[in-house]
Amino acid sequence: MTTQTLIIAEKPSVAQTIAAALGVENKKDGYIEGNGYLVSWCVGHLVQLAEAAAYGEQYKKWSYDSLPILPQEWQYTVAADKGKQFKTLKELMHRADVSDVVNACDAGREGELIFRFVYEVAGCKKPMRRLWISSMEESAIKAGFTSLKDGREYDDLYSSALCRAKADWIIGINATRLFSCLYNHTLNVGRVQTPTLKMLVDRDAAISTFKKEKYYHVRLTLSGAEAVSERLHTPDEAQTLKTACEAAQAVCVSMTREKKTAAPPKLFDLTSLQREANRIFGYTAKQTLDLAQALYEKKLLTYPRTDSAFLTDDMGDTAAGIIKLLCEKFSFMEGAEFSPDVKKLLNSKKVSDHHAIIPTMELAKTDLAALPESEKNILTLAGARLCMAAAEPHSFEAVTAVFSCAEQDFTARGKTVLAAGWKDLERRFMATLKQKADPEDGDNAPVSEVPPFAEGQTFDSPEARVTEHDTTPPKPHNEASLLSAMERAGNEETDPDAERKGLGTPATRAAVIEKLVNGGFVQRKGKQLLPTKDGINLVCVLPEALTSPKLTAEWENNLTQIAKGKADPEDFMQGIEAMARELVKAYPFLSDDKAQLFKPERVELGKCPRCGSPVYEGKKNYYCSNNECSFAMWKNDRFFEERKVTFSPKIAAALLTNGKASVKKLYSPKTDKTYAGNVVLADTGAKYVNYRVELPKK
Repeated sequence: MTTQTLIIAEKPSVAQTIAAALGVENKKDGYIEGNGYLVSWCVGHLVQLAEAAAYGEQYKKWSYDSLPILPQEWQYTVAADKGKQFKTLKELMHRADVSDVVNACDAGREGELIFRFVYEVAGCKKPMRRLWISSMEESAIKAGFTSLKDGREYDDLYSSALCRAKADWIIGINATRLFSCLYNHTLNVGRVQTPTLKMLVDRDAAISTFKKEKYYHVRLTLSGAEAVSERLHTPDEAQTLKTACEAAQAVCVSMTREKKTAAPPKLFDLTSLQREANRIFGYTAKQTLDLAQALYEKKLLTYPRTDSAFLTDDMGDTAAGIIKLLCEKFSFMEGAEFSPDVKKLLNSKKVSDHHAIIPTMELAKTDLAALPESEKNILTLAGARLCMAAAEPHSFEAVTAVFSCAEQDFTARGKTVLAAGWKDLERRFMATLKQKADPEDGDNAPVSEVPPFAEGQTFDSPEARVTEHDTTPPKPHNEASLLSAMERAGNEETDPDAERKGLGTPATRAAVIEKLVNGGFVQRKGKQLLPTKDGINLVCVLPEALTSPKLTAEWENNLTQIAKGKADPEDFMQGIEAMARELVKAYPFLSDDKAQLFKPERVELGKCPRCGSPVYEGKKNYYCSNNECSFAMWKNDRFFEERKVTFSPKIAAALLTNGKASVKKLYSPKTDKTYAGNVVLADTGAKYVNYRVELPKK
């Protein structure tokens, strides 16, 4: 019997790319077969840790008495919509002609977890090997298959991933249930999302408590240059200095010229790509990840979920080839003075799982104009960054002239560009944008030239003026600044060798932000991310251990040691269980007042037609707030159901305010068609409210 190797990728698109590279062409239901291989896929997290309810009846309802929940024998579950694919994988693993299994899931901690969960739950015992690659180009895939590793070499990485998953489960489930039960409101608590929310709340507090203060500068005009005083705190002080300067002599006390260089930016990791795409195009972190993933699956971009800003030492020729191609493809590179230095992009020591994000040679066969605009934007951004990173430094001469006048110092600053370097490429790229990007901090630095002043040079009775300014509060976070803050959070407490630093991973930060928005704890206002009332309250009621990034830093330090085989997973999990016990023990009850903290504010829809009291929305009806009044409009009223109309709050509000509501699509059972009409409130004061349809007058 001819034996076959089963290859399992993370996603169908990746499986198809691997199959094409290996000459596997025979498509089956849930896998591809041929050339001695069976290639299949997991569809992301196919197998997951089971929900709490799987551990007993007592956990189906949320209650304080059932906490903490600490599984001793962990249960697993197959995602409801992915059962068919799991069945396929299990059957393939147990096929008699399958000799071994290759884990071709994403090269990293989570990819290891995804594969191992399927392998374990399917009860597979066959030898496993590991594919570890960063690019989906055919050459990279073929090279990867010539150097497959024994899967057991990654057991410690799997232990680390498993501990992370179990720890997140224990703290997430117990903290969420604990605080949801205490406050009678669903409060999602997580190791990553809660400290992220705290950063938004802290920034909001800094803005709301900020007190604007005025300050003043005196400015001297000297041979066309402007020399500026230090901050002055009162208008009288500024006016006095101005008057004194106009009657005095300004003397140049120092003139310094300093050559400076601005190094080119580094290549993109996922977080820096998300930041820049948000700043330039306004894309959310999730949108950028989805676009980068789509380009990766089209083989146009290397693997996006990376935290490295470098390429491996053997990628010099590849990088040089791609840069040459980009110069031909990008119109803004035409005529640019550009001698790329790819050596500075290479550092294998700073690449853990995957190298930086760069375009691939597949670009040569691609018509950029045929790509969706959003994908083209991300690909162009990554390409422009590769060119900039390989370009010469930007060099300039910083000029500082200091003058003394009326016993005060005045400073004139400017700079002269000596070599544009990578800044020229940046300027060319930015000029192609349809809309102006948000400025980066420091972009408004002075660029004026300062005349060649000499020390001791004097100016009699110089022209002077006073300018008034306001101190400015911190800016609200946008996705770009929040991603930066997440990336840096707790880093000073994190092991330099840790696989993950900051809050979350490059791959999960976008999902964390979306979860906070969808949970009602954060709202988007334009590009801004603002905490809601519930978000602020949640941060206020949680213990510091759950809102501080220190917990993540500690975990990552321990998980790094586990991945290296230098720490015991059991010890780590015992610590997590002890933390869950302490958490539950610390919050036995709340006062009635505190328990009402998250009670939703009722929105008045209108006045009751019977008694004039406010009408509010309930789960099943719109009800009068007067307990002695029986008025209620039921959402499932037969009148609306027969006409296939959802009895929305908007319709209810119109009925209460105007006595009627315009509805465009009323269904007629007689004609089997829809028509426009007015639903009229025809209340008689009886137990049930009546309605009728009024056709618009022609």
